[in-house]
Amino acid sequence: MSTPRQDATRDRIEAELVDPLRAMALDVEAVEVTPAGKRRVLRVAVDKDGGVTLDDVADATREVSRVLDESDVMGEMPYTLEVTSRGVDRPLTLPRHWRRNQDRLVKATLADGSSLTGRIVSSTEDSVTLDVSGTQHEVAYADVAKALVQIEFNRKTDKSGTPGEKDD
Repeated sequence: MSTPRQDATRDRIEAELVDPLRAMALDVEAVEVTPAGKRRVLRVAVDKDGGVTLDDVADATREVSRVLDESDVMGEMPYTLEVTSRGVDRPLTLPRHWRRNQDRLVKATLADGSSLTGRIVSSTEDSVTLDVSGTQHEVAYADVAKALVQIEFNRKTDKSGTPGEKDD
């Protein structure tokens, strides 16, 4: 459980990073500051439409480091910086998360306690359409308590063997 001071530090760090990373077409998805002995670990998760590449992570790391060096937000205590992609284990909480995961299998637990597992067909700013066993269900984000992308090991693929890619 984080303290109010840790939350305030995390919020300040996020506020410092949002605009510079947005200029790089990256969204700040999460900022975590955790104690690690005599130092802290600062983890910043980023994402963008089309996914984040290793080059994006390297560029974001340099930019985050530059911004933090010019700011006093981390204080005097040493820290280790880790910049990562959003990862599939994070819940889908914003419309852009749903959009960026189109065609992925998602398990959505609804506010009424029921759940749906289906493939994202489309999404808007207010709702998502899931294909559940061939039937499409439109679900308002307001009705979703939690949603996670499901890892698929045996996903149907096209003849090239890769989901969504064509043969050359």
